[in-house]
Amino acid sequence: MKEKTPAKYRILDQTGLKLIAMISMVFDHVGDMFCPGVMWPRMVGRLAMPLFAFCISEGYIHTRNRNNYLLRMGIFALISEIPFDLAFDGKIGLGHQNIMLTFFMSIIALRLFDIIRGERDGETNKYSVWKTALGCVVVLAMAALALVVKADYTVFAVITIFLFYVFKDSRSIIRSGAGVAFAALTRTMGYYCTTGLSLIPLILYNGRKGKGLKWLFYAFYPGHLLVLYIIKLLVSRNG
Repeated sequence: MKEKTPAKYRILDQTGLKLIAMISMVFDHVGDMFCPGVMWPRMVGRLAMPLFAFCISEGYIHTRNRNNYLLRMGIFALISEIPFDLAFDGKIGLGHQNIMLTFFMSIIALRLFDIIRGERDGETNKYSVWKTALGCVVVLAMAALALVVKADYTVFAVITIFLFYVFKDSRSIIRSGAGVAFAALTRTMGYYCTTGLSLIPLILYNGRKGKGLKWLFYAFYPGHLLVLYIIKLLVSRNG
């Protein structure tokens, strides 16, 4: 199916999307931790989750080993929890869990969906409607579990990732639009109003992996939270 976005404008690979998401996330966390009354850093930060969600779906689709992908995300969810708690609560607790746990649960949801839906019918080349519906119910159950355990972005991240995944064979504008629309329309108040802007880099995505930098992206999340926590401690002591 021919893409509407001309090839010359599709200039962003996965690495580019992740770098934009990382920068956006830093603005969001700096705004939350150091200037909670200022809206614009949080507005910049709204691009991060949809972009990361898209990259999670792409990672799941293209990884050579989905079990290892799930394991890596689980390990870094554990590694990230203490820096996350310290950065936002100043103490270790279970009141709110980090986004990598949400991504871990989202990958489990995708795995279960694929297992339940099964393969396409050999004659019709279509998936079973009933198995697909049951798979969707399981995804919703995992989204609800993310809400129960208070994982960051809870239901919104799990379903956004799922939408990016199930529309993977659609035109890019439809695929990107489905995930972004859900993320934007379900959270529209205050600084969340800019979530829809994440559609711009997604329609510029060229489908390529880029330079990778896999371990940088995994390590950046807990690393930048720890750095921000230390800076916050130094500022509070010198204030």
